[in-house]
Amino acid sequence: MREEREFFVTLQKVCKMDEKELYINFDEYIRQGEPEKRERAEAWRVAIGLQAVDGLKTSEYLQETARRNIEGEITIDEARELVKQYYVKKTAHDEGDEDKEEADRVSSNISKLLQTDAFTYSVAGLAAIHRAIFEGVFKHAGRFRDYDISKKEWVLRGDSVLYGRWQDLRMAIEYDLEQERQFDYTPLNKDQMVEHLAKFIAGLWQIHPFGEGNTRTTAVFAIKYLRSQGFSVDNDLFERHSWYFRNALVRASYRNLQKGINYEPLFLVSFFRNLLLGENNTLKNRYMMIDGPEEWKMPESEQEPRKYPTSTPQVQDKLHTDNPNIVKLVQIIGEQELSVKEMMELIGLKDRKNVLSLYLNPAVADGYIRLLYPQSPRHPRQKYLLTVKGLALYNDLQHASTHS
Repeated sequence: MREEREFFVTLQKVCKMDEKELYINFDEYIRQGEPEKRERAEAWRVAIGLQAVDGLKTSEYLQETARRNIEGEITIDEARELVKQYYVKKTAHDEGDEDKEEADRVSSNISKLLQTDAFTYSVAGLAAIHRAIFEGVFKHAGRFRDYDISKKEWVLRGDSVLYGRWQDLRMAIEYDLEQERQFDYTPLNKDQMVEHLAKFIAGLWQIHPFGEGNTRTTAVFAIKYLRSQGFSVDNDLFERHSWYFRNALVRASYRNLQKGINYEPLFLVSFFRNLLLGENNTLKNRYMMIDGPEEWKMPESEQEPRKYPTSTPQVQDKLHTDNPNIVKLVQIIGEQELSVKEMMELIGLKDRKNVLSLYLNPAVADGYIRLLYPQSPRHPRQKYLLTVKGLALYNDLQHASTHS
Protein backbone atom coordinates (compact mmCIF):
# COMPACT_ATOMS: atom_id res chain seq x y z
CA MET A 1 0.00 0.00 0.00
CA ARG A 2 2.87 2.38 0.83
CA GLU A 3 4.45 1.82 -2.60
CA GLU A 4 1.05 2.39 -4.20
CA ARG A 5 0.64 5.73 -2.40
CA GLU A 6 4.16 6.84 -3.31
CA PHE A 7 3.50 5.87 -6.90
CA PHE A 8 0.40 8.06 -7.09
CA VAL A 9 2.07 10.98 -5.29
CA THR A 10 4.82 10.92 -7.91
CA LEU A 11 2.31 10.79 -10.71
CA GLN A 12 0.33 13.67 -9.29
CA LYS A 13 3.47 15.81 -9.35
CA VAL A 14 4.19 14.78 -12.90
CA CYS A 15 0.66 15.44 -14.07
CA LYS A 16 0.88 19.08 -13.05
CA MET A 17 2.61 19.42 -16.42
CA ASP A 18 -0.87 19.29 -17.92
CA GLU A 19 -1.82 22.66 -16.49
CA LYS A 20 1.27 24.84 -16.62
CA GLU A 21 3.34 26.33 -19.39
CA LEU A 22 6.88 24.97 -19.23
CA TYR A 23 8.89 27.24 -21.47
CA ILE A 24 9.35 30.75 -22.77
CA ASN A 25 6.33 32.01 -24.67
CA PHE A 26 7.00 33.12 -28.24
CA ASP A 27 3.46 34.39 -28.88
CA GLU A 28 4.60 38.02 -28.98
CA TYR A 29 6.73 37.34 -32.06
CA ILE A 30 4.05 35.22 -33.69
CA ARG A 31 1.40 37.92 -33.18
CA GLN A 32 3.61 40.65 -34.68
CA GLY A 33 2.92 39.29 -38.15
CA GLU A 34 6.45 39.66 -39.52
CA PRO A 35 6.74 36.44 -41.57
CA GLU A 36 10.44 35.72 -40.98
CA LYS A 37 10.25 36.37 -37.24
CA ARG A 38 7.06 34.35 -36.97
CA GLU A 39 8.60 31.35 -38.77
CA ARG A 40 11.72 31.43 -36.61
CA ALA A 41 9.64 31.75 -33.43
CA GLU A 42 7.47 28.79 -34.45
CA ALA A 43 10.58 26.68 -35.10
CA TRP A 44 12.10 27.54 -31.73
CA ARG A 45 8.93 27.02 -29.72
CA VAL A 46 8.52 23.51 -31.17
CA ALA A 47 12.23 22.70 -30.75
CA ILE A 48 12.26 23.79 -27.11
CA GLY A 49 8.92 22.19 -26.28
CA LEU A 50 9.99 18.80 -27.63
CA GLN A 51 12.64 18.49 -24.91
CA ALA A 52 9.86 17.73 -22.43
CA VAL A 53 9.44 14.23 -23.89
CA ASP A 54 12.65 13.31 -22.03
CA GLY A 55 12.07 15.61 -19.07
CA LEU A 56 14.66 18.15 -20.21
CA LYS A 57 14.60 21.93 -19.88
CA THR A 58 16.65 24.47 -21.79
CA SER A 59 18.88 27.08 -20.15
CA GLU A 60 18.30 30.81 -19.99
CA TYR A 61 21.30 31.19 -22.29
CA LEU A 62 19.60 29.09 -24.98
CA GLN A 63 16.41 31.08 -24.72
CA GLU A 64 18.30 34.37 -25.03
CA THR A 65 20.17 32.97 -28.04
CA ALA A 66 16.86 31.91 -29.57
CA ARG A 67 15.53 35.44 -29.08
CA ARG A 68 18.53 36.88 -30.91
CA ASN A 69 17.97 34.51 -33.83
CA ILE A 70 14.26 35.34 -33.95
CA GLU A 71 15.06 39.05 -33.98
CA GLY A 72 17.45 38.48 -36.89
CA GLU A 73 20.55 39.56 -34.96
CA ILE A 74 22.24 36.20 -35.66
CA THR A 75 21.65 33.34 -38.11
CA ILE A 76 20.54 29.90 -36.97
CA ASP A 77 24.03 28.54 -37.69
CA GLU A 78 25.54 31.30 -35.55
CA ALA A 79 23.06 30.46 -32.79
CA ARG A 80 24.07 26.79 -32.91
CA GLU A 81 27.76 27.69 -32.75
CA LEU A 82 27.19 30.04 -29.80
CA VAL A 83 25.42 27.28 -27.87
CA LYS A 84 28.23 24.83 -28.67
CA GLN A 85 30.93 27.26 -27.55
CA TYR A 86 29.00 28.19 -24.40
CA TYR A 87 29.41 24.65 -23.08
CA VAL A 88 32.95 24.22 -24.41
CA LYS A 89 34.13 27.33 -22.55
CA LYS A 90 31.96 26.90 -19.44
CA THR A 91 34.27 26.41 -16.46
CA ALA A 92 31.82 26.21 -13.57
CA HIS A 93 29.49 23.23 -13.86
CA ASP A 94 26.24 23.15 -11.94
CA GLU A 95 23.98 20.21 -11.22
CA GLY A 96 21.89 19.41 -14.29
CA ASP A 97 24.29 21.05 -16.75
CA GLU A 98 24.62 17.84 -18.75
CA ASP A 99 20.87 17.67 -19.30
CA LYS A 100 20.69 21.37 -20.13
CA GLU A 101 23.50 21.00 -22.65
CA GLU A 102 21.61 18.20 -24.39
CA ALA A 103 18.38 20.22 -24.36
CA ASP A 104 20.13 23.37 -25.64
CA ARG A 105 22.10 21.73 -28.43
CA VAL A 106 19.19 19.55 -29.55
CA SER A 107 16.82 22.53 -29.51
CA SER A 108 19.12 24.59 -31.72
CA ASN A 109 19.55 21.62 -34.09
CA ILE A 110 15.79 21.03 -34.33
CA SER A 111 15.18 24.72 -34.89
CA LYS A 112 17.55 24.65 -37.87
CA LEU A 113 15.72 21.62 -39.31
CA LEU A 114 12.35 23.32 -38.92
CA GLN A 115 13.59 26.56 -40.49
CA THR A 116 14.28 24.73 -43.75
CA ASP A 117 11.87 23.01 -46.14
CA ALA A 118 14.26 20.22 -47.23
CA PHE A 119 12.79 16.77 -46.58
CA THR A 120 13.71 13.31 -47.83
CA TYR A 121 10.99 10.70 -47.45
CA SER A 122 13.09 7.56 -47.03
CA VAL A 123 14.87 5.36 -44.49
CA ALA A 124 18.02 7.38 -45.09
CA GLY A 125 16.01 10.59 -44.63
CA LEU A 126 14.75 9.43 -41.23
CA ALA A 127 18.27 8.53 -40.14
CA ALA A 128 19.50 11.91 -41.41
CA ILE A 129 16.95 13.70 -39.21
CA HIS A 130 18.22 11.82 -36.14
CA ARG A 131 21.81 12.64 -37.10
CA ALA A 132 21.01 16.33 -37.61
CA ILE A 133 19.12 16.56 -34.30
CA PHE A 134 21.74 14.84 -32.14
CA GLU A 135 24.92 15.96 -33.88
CA GLY A 136 27.46 16.74 -31.17
CA VAL A 137 25.22 15.16 -28.50
CA PHE A 138 25.20 11.38 -29.14
CA LYS A 139 28.11 9.44 -30.64
CA HIS A 140 25.55 7.17 -32.29
CA ALA A 141 23.63 10.04 -33.94
CA GLY A 142 22.04 8.82 -37.17
CA ARG A 143 22.66 5.14 -36.45
CA PHE A 144 20.00 2.51 -35.82
CA ARG A 145 20.24 0.59 -32.57
CA ASP A 146 21.90 -2.83 -32.59
CA TYR A 147 20.17 -4.18 -29.51
CA ASP A 148 16.60 -4.87 -28.38
CA ILE A 149 14.90 -2.53 -25.94
CA SER A 150 12.01 -2.24 -23.50
CA LYS A 151 10.97 0.84 -21.55
CA LYS A 152 8.88 1.06 -18.41
CA GLU A 153 6.07 3.53 -18.99
CA TRP A 154 4.19 5.24 -16.18
CA VAL A 155 1.00 5.38 -18.27
CA LEU A 156 1.25 1.57 -18.55
CA ARG A 157 1.97 1.20 -14.83
CA GLY A 158 5.51 0.00 -15.49
CA ASP A 159 4.84 -2.15 -18.53
CA SER A 160 6.51 -1.62 -21.91
CA VAL A 161 5.40 -1.29 -25.50
CA LEU A 162 6.63 -4.15 -27.71
CA TYR A 163 9.24 -2.51 -29.93
CA GLY A 164 10.73 -3.81 -33.17
CA ARG A 165 13.64 -6.29 -33.17
CA TRP A 166 16.90 -4.58 -33.96
CA GLN A 167 17.61 -7.00 -36.82
CA ASP A 168 14.37 -5.96 -38.56
CA LEU A 169 14.54 -2.17 -38.18
CA ARG A 170 15.46 -1.13 -41.71
CA MET A 171 13.05 -3.59 -43.30
CA ALA A 172 10.21 -2.46 -41.01
CA ILE A 173 10.77 1.24 -41.78
CA GLU A 174 11.00 0.58 -45.51
CA TYR A 175 7.72 -1.34 -45.36
CA ASP A 176 5.85 1.37 -43.44
CA LEU A 177 7.14 4.18 -45.66
CA GLU A 178 6.25 2.30 -48.84
CA GLN A 179 2.76 1.44 -47.55
CA GLU A 180 2.17 5.12 -46.81
CA ARG A 181 3.60 6.17 -50.17
CA GLN A 182 1.12 3.90 -51.97
CA PHE A 183 -1.84 4.67 -49.70
CA ASP A 184 -4.86 6.11 -51.49
CA TYR A 185 -6.33 9.06 -49.58
CA THR A 186 -8.87 9.71 -52.32
CA PRO A 187 -11.93 8.03 -50.74
CA LEU A 188 -11.28 9.33 -47.21
CA ASN A 189 -13.13 12.10 -45.45
CA LYS A 190 -11.17 14.38 -43.13
CA ASP A 191 -11.89 12.25 -40.03
CA GLN A 192 -10.58 9.10 -41.70
CA MET A 193 -7.60 11.02 -43.05
CA VAL A 194 -6.57 12.22 -39.58
CA GLU A 195 -7.01 8.72 -38.13
CA HIS A 196 -4.84 7.23 -40.85
CA LEU A 197 -2.07 9.81 -40.40
CA ALA A 198 -2.08 9.19 -36.64
CA LYS A 199 -1.81 5.44 -37.23
CA PHE A 200 1.08 5.90 -39.68
CA ILE A 201 3.10 8.05 -37.27
CA ALA A 202 2.38 5.68 -34.35
CA GLY A 203 3.53 2.70 -36.40
CA LEU A 204 6.76 4.44 -37.34
CA TRP A 205 7.39 5.42 -33.72
CA GLN A 206 6.79 1.87 -32.45
CA ILE A 207 9.55 0.49 -34.65
CA HIS A 208 11.81 2.64 -32.44
CA PRO A 209 14.89 2.54 -34.67
CA PHE A 210 16.99 4.72 -32.37
CA GLY A 211 18.14 3.84 -28.88
CA GLU A 212 17.75 7.45 -27.71
CA GLY A 213 15.89 10.42 -29.12
CA ASN A 214 13.31 8.33 -30.97
CA THR A 215 10.28 10.46 -30.05
CA ARG A 216 11.94 13.76 -30.88
CA THR A 217 13.04 12.33 -34.23
CA THR A 218 9.55 10.98 -34.93
CA ALA A 219 8.03 14.38 -34.08
CA VAL A 220 10.35 16.26 -36.45
CA PHE A 221 9.78 13.67 -39.19
CA ALA A 222 6.00 13.99 -38.68
CA ILE A 223 6.13 17.80 -38.87
CA LYS A 224 8.17 17.77 -42.07
CA TYR A 225 6.09 14.99 -43.64
CA LEU A 226 2.83 16.77 -42.84
CA ARG A 227 4.25 19.99 -44.27
CA SER A 228 5.02 18.09 -47.48
CA GLN A 229 1.36 17.08 -47.58
CA GLY A 230 0.11 20.65 -47.32
CA PHE A 231 -0.35 21.11 -43.58
CA SER A 232 0.99 23.91 -41.42
CA VAL A 233 1.80 22.28 -38.08
CA ASP A 234 4.22 24.60 -36.29
CA ASN A 235 1.87 25.62 -33.50
CA ASP A 236 1.92 25.47 -29.73
CA LEU A 237 0.86 21.80 -29.51
CA PHE A 238 4.42 20.53 -29.65
CA GLU A 239 5.50 23.26 -27.25
CA ARG A 240 2.84 22.67 -24.63
CA HIS A 241 1.93 19.02 -25.20
CA SER A 242 5.04 17.18 -26.37
CA TRP A 243 4.94 14.84 -23.38
CA TYR A 244 1.29 14.13 -24.10
CA PHE A 245 2.29 13.35 -27.69
CA ARG A 246 4.74 10.72 -26.49
CA ASN A 247 2.29 9.14 -24.04
CA ALA A 248 -0.39 9.08 -26.73
CA LEU A 249 2.05 7.21 -29.00
CA VAL A 250 2.60 4.73 -26.16
CA ARG A 251 -1.13 4.06 -25.70
CA ALA A 252 -1.69 3.79 -29.47
CA SER A 253 1.09 1.16 -29.65
CA TYR A 254 0.37 -0.92 -26.53
CA ARG A 255 -1.68 -4.10 -26.31
CA ASN A 256 -1.93 -6.65 -23.51
CA LEU A 257 -4.59 -9.23 -24.29
CA GLN A 258 -4.11 -11.03 -20.97
CA LYS A 259 -5.24 -7.86 -19.21
CA GLY A 260 -7.90 -7.11 -21.82
CA ILE A 261 -6.09 -4.01 -23.06
CA ASN A 262 -6.08 -3.24 -26.78
CA TYR A 263 -4.45 -0.47 -28.82
CA GLU A 264 -6.03 2.88 -27.89
CA PRO A 265 -5.67 5.48 -30.68
CA LEU A 266 -8.19 7.96 -29.19
CA PHE A 267 -5.57 10.11 -27.44
CA LEU A 268 -3.29 10.38 -30.45
CA VAL A 269 -6.22 11.07 -32.78
CA SER A 270 -7.33 13.89 -30.45
CA PHE A 271 -3.83 15.37 -30.67
CA PHE A 272 -3.81 15.16 -34.48
CA ARG A 273 -7.32 16.60 -34.77
CA ASN A 274 -6.15 19.62 -32.78
CA LEU A 275 -3.00 19.79 -34.90
CA LEU A 276 -4.55 19.39 -38.35
CA LEU A 277 -8.15 20.53 -37.98
CA GLY A 278 -7.77 23.26 -35.37
CA GLU A 279 -10.01 21.58 -32.81
CA ASN A 280 -9.73 22.03 -29.05
CA ASN A 281 -9.91 18.52 -27.63
CA THR A 282 -8.72 18.24 -24.02
CA LEU A 283 -5.20 16.81 -23.81
CA LYS A 284 -4.36 15.52 -20.33
CA ASN A 285 -1.68 12.95 -19.56
CA ARG A 286 -3.57 11.58 -16.56
CA TYR A 287 -6.41 10.38 -18.81
CA MET A 288 -4.03 7.93 -20.49
CA MET A 289 -2.93 6.00 -17.42
CA ILE A 290 -4.10 2.39 -17.31
CA ASP A 291 -6.11 1.62 -14.16
CA GLY A 292 -5.60 5.12 -12.81
CA PRO A 293 -7.58 6.54 -9.88
CA GLU A 294 -11.19 7.42 -10.54
CA GLU A 295 -10.57 11.17 -10.48
CA TRP A 296 -8.03 10.81 -13.31
CA LYS A 297 -10.33 9.07 -15.73
CA MET A 298 -11.57 10.85 -18.83
CA PRO A 299 -15.15 12.15 -18.49
CA GLU A 300 -17.63 10.45 -20.82
CA SER A 301 -18.26 13.79 -22.53
CA GLU A 302 -14.65 13.79 -23.77
CA GLN A 303 -14.33 10.14 -24.79
CA GLU A 304 -14.73 10.95 -28.48
CA PRO A 305 -12.77 13.68 -30.27
CA ARG A 306 -14.96 16.71 -30.97
CA LYS A 307 -15.94 16.86 -34.60
CA TYR A 308 -17.03 20.41 -35.23
CA PRO A 309 -18.84 21.41 -38.40
CA THR A 310 -16.88 23.66 -40.73
CA SER A 311 -16.38 27.20 -39.44
CA THR A 312 -18.06 27.54 -36.04
CA PRO A 313 -17.54 30.11 -33.28
CA GLN A 314 -15.38 27.50 -31.47
CA VAL A 315 -13.05 26.59 -34.31
CA GLN A 316 -12.10 27.46 -37.86
CA ASP A 317 -11.47 24.20 -39.72
CA LYS A 318 -7.89 24.34 -41.02
CA LEU A 319 -8.75 22.26 -44.07
CA HIS A 320 -11.08 24.85 -45.54
CA THR A 321 -10.34 28.14 -47.24
CA ASP A 322 -12.22 31.36 -47.89
CA ASN A 323 -10.52 31.76 -51.28
CA PRO A 324 -13.11 30.75 -53.93
CA ASN A 325 -10.40 30.40 -56.59
CA ILE A 326 -8.62 27.75 -54.54
CA VAL A 327 -11.90 25.93 -53.97
CA LYS A 328 -12.65 25.98 -57.69
CA LEU A 329 -9.19 24.69 -58.62
CA VAL A 330 -9.36 21.90 -56.03
CA GLN A 331 -12.69 20.80 -57.49
CA ILE A 332 -11.30 20.92 -61.03
CA ILE A 333 -8.20 18.86 -60.27
CA GLY A 334 -9.91 16.33 -58.00
CA GLU A 335 -8.25 12.93 -58.48
CA GLN A 336 -6.40 13.96 -61.64
CA GLU A 337 -2.93 15.22 -62.52
CA LEU A 338 -3.23 18.35 -64.69
CA SER A 339 -0.84 20.64 -66.53
CA VAL A 340 -1.24 24.42 -66.41
CA LYS A 341 -2.64 24.34 -69.95
CA GLU A 342 -5.28 21.77 -68.97
CA MET A 343 -6.24 23.85 -65.92
CA MET A 344 -6.58 26.96 -68.08
CA GLU A 345 -9.00 25.15 -70.38
CA LEU A 346 -11.10 23.78 -67.50
CA ILE A 347 -11.21 27.12 -65.67
CA GLY A 348 -12.06 28.91 -68.90
CA LEU A 349 -9.23 31.47 -68.87
CA LYS A 350 -6.70 32.15 -71.63
CA ASP A 351 -4.23 34.28 -69.69
CA ARG A 352 -1.60 32.00 -68.12
CA LYS A 353 -0.42 34.74 -65.72
CA ASN A 354 -3.93 35.12 -64.27
CA VAL A 355 -4.29 31.38 -63.73
CA LEU A 356 -0.93 31.25 -61.97
CA SER A 357 -1.40 34.36 -59.81
CA LEU A 358 -5.10 33.95 -58.96
CA TYR A 359 -5.47 30.16 -58.79
CA LEU A 360 -2.41 27.95 -58.87
CA ASN A 361 0.16 29.87 -56.83
CA PRO A 362 -2.20 30.56 -53.89
CA ALA A 363 -3.34 26.92 -53.89
CA VAL A 364 0.27 25.69 -53.81
CA ALA A 365 1.26 28.24 -51.16
CA ASP A 366 -1.64 27.21 -48.91
CA GLY A 367 -0.79 23.51 -49.25
CA TYR A 368 -3.72 22.26 -51.33
CA ILE A 369 -1.80 21.44 -54.51
CA ARG A 370 1.69 20.07 -55.12
CA LEU A 371 3.99 19.62 -58.07
CA LEU A 372 4.43 16.19 -59.61
CA TYR A 373 8.15 16.98 -59.97
CA PRO A 374 8.85 19.29 -57.00
CA GLN A 375 12.62 19.21 -57.49
CA SER A 376 12.24 20.38 -61.11
CA PRO A 377 9.63 23.16 -61.27
CA ARG A 378 10.26 23.70 -65.01
CA HIS A 379 10.06 20.01 -65.88
CA PRO A 380 8.69 19.66 -69.46
CA ARG A 381 6.06 17.17 -68.26
CA GLN A 382 5.22 19.06 -65.06
CA LYS A 383 1.73 18.49 -63.72
CA TYR A 384 -0.13 19.33 -60.54
CA LEU A 385 -2.16 17.21 -58.14
CA LEU A 386 -3.84 17.56 -54.78
CA THR A 387 -1.95 17.09 -51.53
CA VAL A 388 -3.48 15.04 -48.72
CA LYS A 389 -4.88 18.31 -47.36
CA GLY A 390 -6.26 19.15 -50.81
CA LEU A 391 -7.87 15.70 -51.11
CA ALA A 392 -9.51 16.14 -47.71
CA LEU A 393 -11.01 19.45 -48.85
CA TYR A 394 -12.06 17.93 -52.18
CA ASN A 395 -13.82 15.03 -50.45
CA ASP A 396 -15.58 17.39 -48.05
CA LEU A 397 -16.78 19.50 -50.98
CA GLN A 398 -18.00 16.41 -52.83
CA HIS A 399 -19.84 15.20 -49.73
CA ALA A 400 -21.45 18.62 -49.22
CA SER A 401 -22.65 18.83 -52.82
CA THR A 402 -24.06 15.29 -52.67
CA HIS A 403 -26.08 16.04 -49.54
CA SER A 404 -27.16 19.58 -50.38
